[in-house]
Amino acid sequence: MTAAAPSADTRIWLALDHHQAFQVGGWAFVRRQDGELTGVAGGARRTGAGRNAVAGLAAALADLPPGASVAVAAADPGLVALWAAATGQGGEPPAEDLDLWAQVLAAARGRTVRLVRTTASPATPLAFAAAWAELARDKAKMKGDFASAIPKPNLSKVQGL
Repeated sequence: MTAAAPSADTRIWLALDHHQAFQVGGWAFVRRQDGELTGVAGGARRTGAGRNAVAGLAAALADLPPGASVAVAAADPGLVALWAAATGQGGEPPAEDLDLWAQVLAAARGRTVRLVRTTASPATPLAFAAAWAELARDKAKMKGDFASAIPKPNLSKVQGL
């Protein structure tokens, strides 16, 4: 399924990368809010794919202004399904990673948040985020848990906005 993020005050492209054998994950997002681009990449050791996904979503939704309308584009089908369950839109709410889900739901409170499943086609913000998520996974494998801003000069090269 390919879809562009719906129009919103804030658009976020969230990419996830997890290596099952090493139990290491990385995530990255690009956020466009009020015409300004920001981005963060992070990762963790000893983490499952689900926890990695929720950690990325929690980071992407952090620090949003009250009342914001937010569209999150993500390629991970599991994350979209988890979001639907966590917000009562279908399925059972997740029983795992409740600490991170509490952060996600608190960040979403008072805001309109929509998750849209899309693909990381070349020359798109999601493809840019996917490259950073892979880099974050590798960095977490070597150095441990971290989160760091994506440098502004790199963000200025995001295509497809």
